[in-house]
Amino acid sequence: MVDINFLQRAEQIKEDLIKWRRNFHMNPELDYDLCNTTKYIEEFLQQNCIEYNKVAKSGICAIIKGKGSKTIALRADMDALPLEDRKEVSYASKTLGKMHACGHDAHTAILMGAALILNELKDKLQGNVKLFFEPAEETTGGALLMIKEGVMENPHVDGVVGLHVDENIACGKIGVKMGAVNAASDSFKVKIIGKGGHGARPDTTIDPIFIASSVIVNLQSIISRELPPTSPGVVTVGCIQGGTANNIIPEEVYFKGTIRTMKTEHRHYVRERFKEVVEGMVKSLRGECIIEMEESYPCLYNNDDMVKNFLISAEEVMDKKDILDLDAPSMGVESFAYFSMERPGVFYNLGVRNEAKGIIHPAHGSLFDVDEESLALGAALQSKFAWDYLNTIDKE
Repeated sequence: MVDINFLQRAEQIKEDLIKWRRNFHMNPELDYDLCNTTKYIEEFLQQNCIEYNKVAKSGICAIIKGKGSKTIALRADMDALPLEDRKEVSYASKTLGKMHACGHDAHTAILMGAALILNELKDKLQGNVKLFFEPAEETTGGALLMIKEGVMENPHVDGVVGLHVDENIACGKIGVKMGAVNAASDSFKVKIIGKGGHGARPDTTIDPIFIASSVIVNLQSIISRELPPTSPGVVTVGCIQGGTANNIIPEEVYFKGTIRTMKTEHRHYVRERFKEVVEGMVKSLRGECIIEMEESYPCLYNNDDMVKNFLISAEEVMDKKDILDLDAPSMGVESFAYFSMERPGVFYNLGVRNEAKGIIHPAHGSLFDVDEESLALGAALQSKFAWDYLNTIDKE
């Protein structure tokens, strides 16, 4: 039995964790265009003699080989957002219009830290650790492409772990939830076709603005009157376009948005009802419509056994009172869901809020930041659970 204090070891590399995170934060890249990000990670892996392959255009799948075939995967996403960084800090983004506003810089640094710790223990690992560095989480989801390119095999992955920083949870704490963790989402675009004309003579037209307004209002009834009140769902229209002047009724109107649901059966139901409501209302108001719908990320579900084992492991790293039981899922989406659909998974939230430091701003905002004291805890939790999963779970 190896006696190692994972939090203590992570604290010893805290300066490295901060350095890595700040490098990514100052040099954000988007989608699959992650040349400098992946180069930095590759150099780290090469320096530590960790095997890896490039996957999913700009993703990386690395492996720390131990003894035996049991394999756990740890995942971090790498991409930033098209947003201006307005923080007044030394490590603010150097790239105009790009910013790590969702914490993926922290996720990547944490995974590098866990890799460093576990690589030091590879001769004692009773199995393998795969390291998934995922591109394009904020867009189409690099996870799906990584899976298609075989990262879950050779060797076969038995379980997968991910985390996300959370600005609503204080630094030093984590949040964990059984069951549904994140919603599924689908995007839509609707084109409503009417008959244009003079604003003073609406009777000679088929007004697509009036039709669109009626449709948008009535779409909300799907959620409020057709889903159980105990199961959340959201239909959001985020954009509407139509018309050129205040006295002209236009020919066409476009609107687009997203549908978010928490259960797979509700996802299918709302998608179908959305089409029925739009088509039915448009027809009743004498218009025509074209509906485009694109399936996005699925629901993210935590595996009960993985959560239970993770909690046992986490309580050996931190005080039990700092492990929060999250009572509600997030309506945000997360591409980790693709991995957890393939294998038993656990996904948890790492607290990064610090009011004394002014680190209180929401993700996807220009002032978002993380308390870097959280990085060592994240690396410790990831490496400790990977160790326990391979070395103690199912062996006691």
